[in-house]
Amino acid sequence: MRLSIILISWNSLAHLKECLASLSYTLQKEDIEIIWVDNGSTDGASRYVKENYPQIQTVTLPCNRGVAYARNRGIEKASGKYILLLDDDTIANENAIYGMVAYMDFHPGTGICGCKLTNTQKETQKSDKEYPGLGIKFYTFIRRKNKEIFHTVEYEPEYLIGACQMIRREVLDLTGLLDENIFYGPEDADFCIRVRNNGFKIVYLPQFSIIHHWKRVTNRKIFSKLACRHIQ
Repeated sequence: MRLSIILISWNSLAHLKECLASLSYTLQKEDIEIIWVDNGSTDGASRYVKENYPQIQTVTLPCNRGVAYARNRGIEKASGKYILLLDDDTIANENAIYGMVAYMDFHPGTGICGCKLTNTQKETQKSDKEYPGLGIKFYTFIRRKNKEIFHTVEYEPEYLIGACQMIRREVLDLTGLLDENIFYGPEDADFCIRVRNNGFKIVYLPQFSIIHHWKRVTNRKIFSKLACRHIQ
């Protein structure tokens, strides 16, 4: 298997429907598999997937134990050379997915790559990040009042957010899975730190893009409970 796409959901059926529709072409590909993890949803998502996408591998969890835990259960089922972690509120496309696969094929030193994420208004999300901490939170809070600078050529950020990460299989073999002690954020930053410590590059590829209906949950209030959970 060349590529395993991992999706997780928690009561987000409307977004999941869009996401799966955007990935429907992959169901005709013998070298791509989709693994969907239901993270304790109560919105009928399991029934929807079973009735409309019987080809998709599913993992049903009894309750929501966090992003890392759910993604790990999906990764354990994956057989691909590359593992693509996608949020279920993304709308993907062939150009971006195959572009990232091709990049990984020709750059064996890259452990994780990710593409540009935009919303439906074509606004770019800051998905290439500095490692989280109190100083970074203050910097981000202040920078919101100014125009953010987005990279237009590929480069190596400190980490890429987990909404879109393509991971090389060897990276997981060496680094291990996501830290399940982190319920929600910054499991993606922690994972990238460990990947880089094992000698692999983290690369942002703005030449490819997908839609992400992101919510600025932790940026709305700098001292919200969820924001504080990022400052560890």
